[in-house]
Amino acid sequence: MPPNDEVFESAISIARTAAAVYEWHLQPGAFLRLQPPWERVELIGGHPGVTNGSQVRVCSRVGPFRTEFLVEHRSVQAGRQFHDVMLRGPFARWEHRHIFEESGPGSCRLIDRITYRLPGGALGRLCGAGFVRRKLARMFAYRQSVTKADLETVPAGFKPLTVLISGGSGLVGRNLIPFLQTQGHTVRQLVRRAPVAAGEIRWNPAAGELDARQLEGIDAVVHLSGENIAAGRWTPARRQALRRSRLDSTRTLVSALAKMARPPGVLVSASAVGWYGDCGDEILNESHAGGTGFLAELCRDWEAELVPAHALGIRTVALRTGVVLTPAGGALAKMLPAFRAGVGGRLGSGRQWMAWIALDDLLGAIHHALLHADCEGPVNAVAPSPVTNAQFTAVLGAVLHRPTLLPVPAFALRLLFGRMADEALLGSARAVPGVLQRSGYGFRFPQLEPALRHVMGRND
Repeated sequence: MPPNDEVFESAISIARTAAAVYEWHLQPGAFLRLQPPWERVELIGGHPGVTNGSQVRVCSRVGPFRTEFLVEHRSVQAGRQFHDVMLRGPFARWEHRHIFEESGPGSCRLIDRITYRLPGGALGRLCGAGFVRRKLARMFAYRQSVTKADLETVPAGFKPLTVLISGGSGLVGRNLIPFLQTQGHTVRQLVRRAPVAAGEIRWNPAAGELDARQLEGIDAVVHLSGENIAAGRWTPARRQALRRSRLDSTRTLVSALAKMARPPGVLVSASAVGWYGDCGDEILNESHAGGTGFLAELCRDWEAELVPAHALGIRTVALRTGVVLTPAGGALAKMLPAFRAGVGGRLGSGRQWMAWIALDDLLGAIHHALLHADCEGPVNAVAPSPVTNAQFTAVLGAVLHRPTLLPVPAFALRLLFGRMADEALLGSARAVPGVLQRSGYGFRFPQLEPALRHVMGRND
């Protein structure tokens, strides 16, 4: 090895054969599935597959800076290894060796070995060696954890499905697609624009337009369409837009399913724990009555649009989701700037309960609902350990090594957000995942602190 080269290596044992782990890496969604949510990475031009000589172009952003990598796959040996060699990028040299070694019956070691050389010679090593090594350690701890969990916690031997997804460009949808692909499923996607890729189907939910003939061959549907609840104040016009985006899209989709010669077996549709309203300290399972307020009424009417699908014999699941934890978007992404600056704090009294779920568990819960017939009707997609807002604040501060001494008074939240403050920020929902647990779903992150450390790469 040349004297200026550095070597980083990370390995993990996986209870699957080397061939199975290798094949997982060949699936079309593997590259996106392995990208840490705190990184801003874009795959340019799609992934051509892992073959000798195939090339991948990636854009990475850090603050205002943009860096491009062009890498080529080499030394591909089925079931054993492949290498990614940098042709153009910020390093003087970069080679990533993916190695799959059998370690016993039904198990293997996944080894990621990076040989790299920093630009700038001795000065580059002096200034950047520690930063790069810490960044690699953080990245590959995340990547290998995801690989192991995806392969080991998803049941083997299920029949791959053709899954139709609406809302695929949203936070959950754009992560669900690569997750399903790496599990061997075929994904088709509803889009509002003209289709540009294989598997895309145009629809116009506002106008009730969706050609049922294009849906033939679909085994399952995951319906995630709906405007962002937290994108702005709930003015009368905004409330109407939130309702229409959910009710019109669900009605259009179910109407098209009714016209199919062979409707899909299962429809998993997004809903929210807002169904329950503000319930204080009461523990909320799926049999609890609905609450009052805009969110509760919206969820009730949203779920009611699924009734005709159930009448068709389609197993329907209303996924009542809590706060989804990922720095890539949603509530956590909005909180992080203040908390990183050391000016985060509880909201109001902090006594209100928060039902939360790690993004990987939400993807796992959706997949579980697709495969398990005993998931039907309302399903709370939340972790089994809800926390108060004050507890959430303290844990997030501890993970980030920041103080959390500046609470935000309730009156200030009401001034900033209006009606949304009382229902979405100050309301209490102590929801628990009764149906998921009874049907055998095993949470990757049942506790808050490990979940936050995973999604932010903060295992220090």
